[in-house]
Amino acid sequence: MAFRYPSFNRRGFVGLAGSAAAFLSCACGRAHAQQPEKGGAIPGGEISAKSTMLGAGSDLLQSRGPVSAINMYLNGFHFYADDMGRQIEAHHYCSHVTEEFYQCVIYDGNEPHSRLIGIEYIVSERIFKSLPEEEKALWHSHRHEALAGELIMPGIPATVQHIAIATLVSTYGKTWHTWQIDKDSSLPTGIPQLMMAFTADGQLKSEMIKSRDKELGTYTSQAKTSREDLASSASQPDAAADAWKSGTTQQLVLTKTPLLNRR
Repeated sequence: MAFRYPSFNRRGFVGLAGSAAAFLSCACGRAHAQQPEKGGAIPGGEISAKSTMLGAGSDLLQSRGPVSAINMYLNGFHFYADDMGRQIEAHHYCSHVTEEFYQCVIYDGNEPHSRLIGIEYIVSERIFKSLPEEEKALWHSHRHEALAGELIMPGIPATVQHIAIATLVSTYGKTWHTWQIDKDSSLPTGIPQLMMAFTADGQLKSEMIKSRDKELGTYTSQAKTSREDLASSASQPDAAADAWKSGTTQQLVLTKTPLLNRR
């Protein structure tokens, strides 16, 4: 594979400026710590001038690969599949892989150093219906959160957002949170957990909606009203999704198991 010299575009200019700033910081001691704005501090101390300089160089010379394909920001809410009382605000950054498949990384905020807390895969209704029945139990529907205004696209004009949400209202998501930030926001301890989405009014805590709207400058109630027309065209969720509604659900637990194919 031939080496490609980086083009001197806007990103290259920013990277070059960052490198210069990093070199200057060497003469001024250590760089400031880059901590998330929410929750407890992540251990490890301040980021050194050396690390800052190396990061600036990487930003200038290396491609962001799949990260550069992210082109949609969604904000919504999840709850742990086995405990609806544990509710988490989720900032999704998604890439549209095919017309019927999205993949998203999930953070606890929308700042550069927010915590990476999980992933979500989103599929069309057609793909969901093709899944085995036992697989469907791991997925949740998006109909309610889309119609209720709980799922929003911050910064997008209402008319454009309406079109985008219309394409998501009948989709399904499978979500794993790898960081249980409601238990420990300083480190990702424990094991990944299956998450679900809400299916009716009154399930999501009102204070979470109020906090989100205040922080992002959004209006959930207005979004709900503007999407009333989508209800007639949105399919009712498949009964195999949202498995928690039966009163039992699936969740990950750790077990010891023999190691296979050791070498």
